Amino acid sequence: MAAPKQDEFHPHPVKEQLPGVEFCITSPPPWPEAVLLGFQHYIVMLGTTVLIPSILVPQMGGGNDEKAKVIQTLLFVSGLNTLLQSYFGTRLPTVIGGSFTFIVPTVSIILSTKYNNVSDPHQRFLQTMRGIQGALIAASSFQIIIGFSGLWRNVVRYMSPLSAVPIITLAGLGLYARGFPGVAKCIEIGLPQIVLLILFSLYGPQLLEGRRALFDRSSVIISIAIVWVYAYILTLGGAYKSRPPLTQYHCRTDRAGLIGASPWIRVPYPFQWGSPTFDAGESFAMMAASFAALIESTGIMYAVSRYASATPVPPSVLSRGVGWQGIAILLDGMFGTVNGSTALAENAGLLALTRVGSRRVVQISAGFMLFFSVLGKFGAVFASIPLPIFAALYCIFFGYVASAGLGFLQFCNLNSFRTKFILGFAFFMGLSVPQYFNEFASVAGYGPVHTGARWFNDIVNVIFSSPATVAAIIAYFLDATLLRHDSATRRDRDTFKCKFELAMATLGLIFCALLLLFTSSVSGADTNWGESASARKYCVANPTADEKVLLGRIQYYCSSPLIDCKAIQPGEACFEPNTTYFHASVVFNIYYKFSHCAEDQCHHGDGSGMVITTDPSTPECHFV
Repeated sequence: MAAPKQDEFHPHPVKEQLPGVEFCITSPPPWPEAVLLGFQHYIVMLGTTVLIPSILVPQMGGGNDEKAKVIQTLLFVSGLNTLLQSYFGTRLPTVIGGSFTFIVPTVSIILSTKYNNVSDPHQRFLQTMRGIQGALIAASSFQIIIGFSGLWRNVVRYMSPLSAVPIITLAGLGLYARGFPGVAKCIEIGLPQIVLLILFSLYGPQLLEGRRALFDRSSVIISIAIVWVYAYILTLGGAYKSRPPLTQYHCRTDRAGLIGASPWIRVPYPFQWGSPTFDAGESFAMMAASFAALIESTGIMYAVSRYASATPVPPSVLSRGVGWQGIAILLDGMFGTVNGSTALAENAGLLALTRVGSRRVVQISAGFMLFFSVLGKFGAVFASIPLPIFAALYCIFFGYVASAGLGFLQFCNLNSFRTKFILGFAFFMGLSVPQYFNEFASVAGYGPVHTGARWFNDIVNVIFSSPATVAAIIAYFLDATLLRHDSATRRDRDTFKCKFELAMATLGLIFCALLLLFTSSVSGADTNWGESASARKYCVANPTADEKVLLGRIQYYCSSPLIDCKAIQPGEACFEPNTTYFHASVVFNIYYKFSHCAEDQCHHGDGSGMVITTDPSTPECHFV
């Protein structure tokens, strides 16, 4: 047989383990370098750890003191959970931390009417926290049972590389809203961070080959330090003195309020906020978030194993890791972190950037989490890094996670039209369906499923707002049922257990049918996939309310990252007419829609707001 010509294309060989990883899961780097890399993992996970309490705690009635304590608690529990996962769970170099998936049911608990009668902000914070703790403790049982019973092992056993690709890829791509939109909130800080990190990590090694390790493995710390100092100089120079409050919040290095509010030494402990309270509906809604986090974590753990140059993760090991992630959510509920836990995608991306997949490095990072959570003042210094810097890191790290999923395409038959349909449809729907749910919620203030049962609304809206979850359901179902008797399909899947796959697909169809039936019948309400003009209500300021009260309300709501008050800034659509009453009406209506149109949320407890049915929009300013 003639040898192939020099210029002919030759496919790259399939690699079950990723080559090029310098320190794999069981080969740690030298101790000094391992400590530096562990500290780098700690810095990277701080973004999520700070952002989630910053979003939720103000809505609960807490101030800077409560926010600092919640961040300390979340950091402490993340350290514990990372150690437990690395020693007893999957034993992969996975960092466990807060999850954005749990925000929707948590906000629903915060906005529950049963806390409206609590006038003291601190007491409202405590009671809301106890309700969230109870929901998390109850929801933890889902992953504990699914994981330790082996049920998730059975699901993963029948997941082929074709169905794994969308799950892993969208576990990274699905977080696109946390990337450049966060960078754009302070572009003069976020964009230099992206540029410097790419220069130091990718171009630096080409220029200085003798110091390659310095750039490859320390580029994150070096670039963050440079941009952080640059942001500090801008803050001291008065660059943001005349900028809008929201811009100052994102850009200034002294706006977090954490250093002054954090105690010097404080050890978080279980039930520090009081005894948890339990509500069945809230617990079921939190379980839906736990299910979505379970699928996202599965994708991220696959990416971690790939970047750690580990052998393919056995289903039993993955199921055990899910069980320990359930333990992590249980600890979240016991300590009161205001959020559930998941595997962090940003730290999985950091493994790829540094090409160090050592388990010891992640365990050292867990030590830093525990250390700085107890020494509050020192930890608060690093937690005060402007959030656009972290968003810049996400642009690169989430992309690495997505590319890990695409790497599994080498195990798929890309010449098959069946493969092309499943991949394309799962990817498209995994992005399109959550986009619809999120856009609907941003305009209407609630999700497309809006029945009389708040907990049921949260269950459906949480599941279908997760790109990885939507893609997983579609890809797994299609891969298990489409042309399953075809000989080529059997060869691609390398499995003979089609009866079980058919049973899983049938259960999926039954679940969807029950979901539709229950949606149309629960509480005698219809599913509001739209809203007629005659049914629209608006929340505006009460003309008889005192102007000082309205100004205080505007300042309070606009200080929350959840409420976007850009529309009433000078030059924006709702700035004119420039009156306190009109600006308060705009802000009140935004909060009213965000709180699922609950009339008691419009009254604010003092009658400063009122619900009307006449559209108060102006030609320039549109009320939704």
